[in-house]
Amino acid sequence: MGKIRVYHGSTAIVEQPLSKAGRPNLDFGRGFYVTNIRQQAIEWAENMGRRTGERPLLNNYLMDRDGILSEARSKIFTAYDRDWLAFIVSAREGADIAADYDYVEGGVANDRVVDTVNLYITGLMDIETALQRLAQHQPNNQMCLLNQGLIDKYLIYDGTTEI
Repeated sequence: MGKIRVYHGSTAIVEQPLSKAGRPNLDFGRGFYVTNIRQQAIEWAENMGRRTGERPLLNNYLMDRDGILSEARSKIFTAYDRDWLAFIVSAREGADIAADYDYVEGGVANDRVVDTVNLYITGLMDIETALQRLAQHQPNNQMCLLNQGLIDKYLIYDGTTEI
């Protein structure tokens, strides 16, 4: 497969990503998040820009995903399923569930599914109902790099564009 183009939506130029600069309690832990879905990164940057009053930017990278997978402790989710839900809930409740991994990939707990996740977390929805609701959605994609060595070796900055 070789290198793939990935994006990081932000209000900052990120030439040298850091694996531990992100906020805690995110979907896949504290790491550097990218996506191979350009529009998803643009929407994230625009939302952040609206909240902060700053200009939205699209940071572009080339990522050697095969290289990462060949040496990283990886977790890849292909669906919004029981395993994904347990991981997201644990991370959002403050557990460092991602500590066992260098790279995690899968669907985002975004506006389309976050209500279901939150209802499940608060106990207002049982797991079977939550899984039925989640199954109605096709996951988008996020990739979380949790290991600085992998970022330095396999993620190449390829410019930033203003949105």
